[in-house]
Amino acid sequence: MLLSMAWIAALVILGGFALQRIVTATLVDSFDVRLGESLAAMIAVAELDPDGEVRFNRPPVEPRFNEPYSGLYWQVSARGHEDFRSRSLWDRTLPLDLDRACAEPCRLRVEAFPNEPLRVVQRDVIIPGSETVWRFAIAENAKRLDDEQVAFQRVLWLSLGALGVGLLLLSAAQATFGLSPLKRMSAAMADIRSGRARRAPTEDTPPEIAPLVEELNALLDHNEEAAEAARMHAGNLAHALKTPMSVLVNEAEANSPDLARAVKRELAVMRRHIDHHLARARAMGRRTTATARAEVWPTLERLRRAIERIYADRAVVIDLAGDRLAVFRGERQDLEEMAGNLLDNAAKYGGGRVFVTVGTDCDTSGEWVTILVEDDGAGVPAGAREQLFGRGARLDTGKPGTGLGLAIVRDVARIYGGDVRLGTSEELGGLAATLRLPACPAPRPIPEAAEPRRRGAPA
Repeated sequence: MLLSMAWIAALVILGGFALQRIVTATLVDSFDVRLGESLAAMIAVAELDPDGEVRFNRPPVEPRFNEPYSGLYWQVSARGHEDFRSRSLWDRTLPLDLDRACAEPCRLRVEAFPNEPLRVVQRDVIIPGSETVWRFAIAENAKRLDDEQVAFQRVLWLSLGALGVGLLLLSAAQATFGLSPLKRMSAAMADIRSGRARRAPTEDTPPEIAPLVEELNALLDHNEEAAEAARMHAGNLAHALKTPMSVLVNEAEANSPDLARAVKRELAVMRRHIDHHLARARAMGRRTTATARAEVWPTLERLRRAIERIYADRAVVIDLAGDRLAVFRGERQDLEEMAGNLLDNAAKYGGGRVFVTVGTDCDTSGEWVTILVEDDGAGVPAGAREQLFGRGARLDTGKPGTGLGLAIVRDVARIYGGDVRLGTSEELGGLAATLRLPACPAPRPIPEAAEPRRRGAPA
């Protein structure tokens, strides 16, 4: 409001002075033009008498020229000649500066007579038949002009003052009533913080702040869901740890000879539960960053190099193909965890050949990026595929692992709104895992040709 007051006051004052200057100049010009017309008419009827003095062949028609001290005067002067004056001057003379040349009409204001300011228009003229330069002058009392200017200035500043006050009141009303929804929203947030309300009211919300209210409520819903998920994970973890802890207590109390083996077995179970819930907690925590972006292709390239080095003794070869510019709308660590588990499983349980295809698609729910991981292993029967998503589920117990990889992949993918499903690879005959994740909707340049798959001899 203070800024509006300063801005409005500055505009009103500057605009008032500019308008006053323009109108005042217009009034003075109009006054002088009227005097100039009378001066031209006076010059037109001037002539020389037999004695070489100026006379009018026709007297001016304005009656005020014949009325003493009427406020309208004329005078003709020249060096060495007697002044030829209007009767209205009576015993007074206009003080004309004959040393100043006035080939064009000269306009000025003089204070020649007491309490009677004059506007004077004068011009030098040479009458035919004479070489004398005659100064023709006409003057009029400027008091009426001054009164007009004062009246205009009074009306101008009163009008501008009323306009400025109106604008200030309007600005105050706009700040008071226009921002009142934000004040109500502040009160609603205080009610939410104190527990008197759960959500900000959406009724009677102006359309300008309706999106803000909706986003606030969505944020509260998200925080509530996150808190509920944290409570659920804590409860699930506590429940999951109770059984192995009870087994350990019983084994210890019974002085079982297999206590060491039981401790290892139950600690492995506890570790699987802890790893699983920690992975979910990390994903839930990172999911709150709505601006997170992760490029898919560079991530897969890094995973390919790492896994090929890990399984170098088995000569595992991982081929990448598809969209190089796909971008996952989420954290890079989560993408590495999901894709890394799928690639690790394919390299571990396959025959050495792994195909990874990156694609993008769009449906009514948004844009998606898909990562298809195929291997040339024995595959998994359709009836047993869903079992692999259980915590600790492993069909091949002959190889090291915790059985948490696919469970973590599905949990993290679903946190982002995506999913993972298993099938059969049509090209390699082994397992095919399809990971579907939300993609960034930003426009992208035309992609380069995708790298062709390597078709070397199988390992």
